[in-house]
Amino acid sequence: MSDVARSAREHDAAVPLSGGEAGVGHAPAPADGGAGPPRDDRPVSRLVEDFASALVEMGVPRMPARVFAALLTSDAGRLSAAELGTRLRASPAAVSGAVRYLVQVGMVRREGQPGSRRHYYRVPDNVWDEVIGIRDRLMARWTAVLRQGIGILGADTPAGARIAESVRFFEFVSSELPIVISRWRDRQAALGGAAAPARQ
Repeated sequence: MSDVARSAREHDAAVPLSGGEAGVGHAPAPADGGAGPPRDDRPVSRLVEDFASALVEMGVPRMPARVFAALLTSDAGRLSAAELGTRLRASPAAVSGAVRYLVQVGMVRREGQPGSRRHYYRVPDNVWDEVIGIRDRLMARWTAVLRQGIGILGADTPAGARIAESVRFFEFVSSELPIVISRWRDRQAALGGAAAPARQ
């Protein structure tokens, strides 16, 4: 079992300290160090939980999904593990496991603070490139396995033909993804939001 798969299994069961949806119906989450205009934090908490649920539906374990959503909606752009725990009402162990998973799959970056031992976590500038890249690598793996199946099942059999069609689909999508990403970067630059390279 891969490290990422093992992390997913471990954190599917991760739950916040309080019952129900964390942050909803409780005290507002702390402000992002004064960044951005004041706002009611309750709708933000609901947004975090709703987007986390959407990520869970696409296969992201719940606790990493909640951490990712919290980082994405943070005006400061980065949060420490302690700040994440406070926002999500989650235990240090749950937050630690979640950020480890997210760093492994490229959805979060860890960075240090000069003169401090504290680490902060942020969503990289090119996070959706990373997410699509993860899916592309998965499709490449599926394609390699299914391509073997054509010979095993026989290309002239109904099952073999179905597998061959799957291979053609994955190959087509994989070949188109770089074009789509390139078009997105051109569009982003044209709209004035220059696609900055990812910070390492």
